Formats: sequence, C-alpha cells, structure tokens
Amino acid sequence: MTAEGRIGARFRALKAAGRRGLVSFITAGDPDAETSARILRRLPASGADLIELGMPFSDPMADGPAIQAASQRALAAGQTVRRTLDMVADFRRGDDATPIILMGYYNPIYVRGIDNFVAEAKAAGVDGLIVVDLPAEEAHELAPIARTAGIDLVPLVAPTTGDDRLPLVLRETGGFVYYISVTGITGTTSAVVTDVAAAVNRIRRHTHLPVAIGFGIRTPDQAATMAAVADGVVVGSALVSVIADNLDSQGHAKPGLEDAVCDLVGRLAKGVNGGAVKGAAE
Repeated sequence: MTAEGRIGARFRALKAAGRRGLVSFITAGDPDAETSARILRRLPASGADLIELGMPFSDPMADGPAIQAASQRALAAGQTVRRTLDMVADFRRGDDATPIILMGYYNPIYVRGIDNFVAEAKAAGVDGLIVVDLPAEEAHELAPIARTAGIDLVPLVAPTTGDDRLPLVLRETGGFVYYISVTGITGTTSAVVTDVAAAVNRIRRHTHLPVAIGFGIRTPDQAATMAAVADGVVVGSALVSVIADNLDSQGHAKPGLEDAVCDLVGRLAKGVNGGAVKGAAE
C-alpha cells in the first residue's frame, strides 16, 4: 500500500491500465450475515474493483425500494454496525488490496461517537465513507477525524449541484466523487449519457478526484455506456435485486444465490472493462 490509501492506489492503477472501475454495492448482512460475508469475499474475483458496503439503517431515505428492503432484511437478521465492521475485518484477512467504502447515514455514526466509529472503522480496514444525509455544511464534524485516520469522505454530487456549491461539497472530501446521475432515489430511473458526460466534465473542472457514476445502472450495456464518460461505475440496486430474487418464501437464501450475484458482477465488469474481468489494477 502507498500513503495515498487503497482508493487512490486502485484508481491510479486503473488509469495506468486504461481501464474504468466497477464499484459494486451490497448491503451488509443481507439476507443474513454468513451469506453476505461470503458474497463480499467473492466480489473482487468476480470483477469488482472497489466495494461499497451498505450499513443497514431503519430509515434509508435516499434509497429506493430494493435497497430499503435489503436494509430491512439485514436488520431483521440481526445486523449491526459492529457486525458490519467485523465483516470488513474478516474480509481484510484475505484481501488487503480491494478498497471498501462504507455507505450509510449519519445517525449510527453520531450515536456511536464519531471518534469511536472512525477508530473502529480504521482498525477494521475501511477506506472510505459515504454519508448520504450529512450536508457539506456539517462535514467538518466528520471529515477531519476521518482524514487523520486515512479514511476518505467520498462526496456525493447531484445534477442539481451548481458550480457555486461544488467547491463547498468537494472541500472536505477525498477518494473519488460519486456522481448521482439522476435526481431521486436509488434504482429507479436511468440517466441520459450526454447529460452525464457534461456533468462529469463540469465536476472535473473543480477537482482532480476520479469520478464514478451511480444510480439507475443495472445492465452491462448501461455500465459500458457510463464507463465511457467517467472513471468508474457504481451498481447497487441491480445486485441487491438479485439477492431478493433468490430468496425462498421464508426469506432464506436459495442455493445458487451467491453465484447469481457474482455472475452479474462479472458481466458488469466485462461491460465496464471491455471484456476484462480482472486486470492490471490487481
């Protein structure tokens, strides 16, 4: 590892290889801790360059129906912040290279104590945080503590984020920029690539951070289209939906669930990387 951290190192390696990154999202503990941990461990070999791991929350207001349901399944199965951090620590025992970004809401972090949470996340091997309901005006509560620990606070930029606000949004952040390609909640609609390309170019005038596009990307063709205008593509609802589609009537994992998720990750990776599931970013 270099001083820049796993996220920076991974995007730098991807750029050197002429590739784009696939950021795959799953919810920790969905549909249960053991199945979720096995999926997590398999994601890099399946084609994920970076992993976004959702911290289940009872009121995930920025998420669409698929990820909301995933949070509910995980919470019902007993997932907690501590168990999510333990998942990361377990993953790190077998993989010290793939970046992991925790995605969640500010309440569990605040209640746990910001210093305590950051220290625990660092010890577990977390590389970045996406806190969807923490406004830029309040990022100073978390960002300096995370930065001191070597954890990037990844910024969210929306189509409605104007040039006058971008410097504030980007000021306390690092890792990469997550561009929300559509207004609204996750997993509902898809963006027009020409609009996304213009937005990415505008963001790049304000930062040297890589830009990854998320929201509404469900297929390898969509991933390929968006990868052509950015540094990475984030896919979440489509993967979470595969989990939901492979549960029995009691909500338990059917045989083949993990294979189904990893198969989609592999096909998305081929779309993003022009046929290469694994590459020089390793």
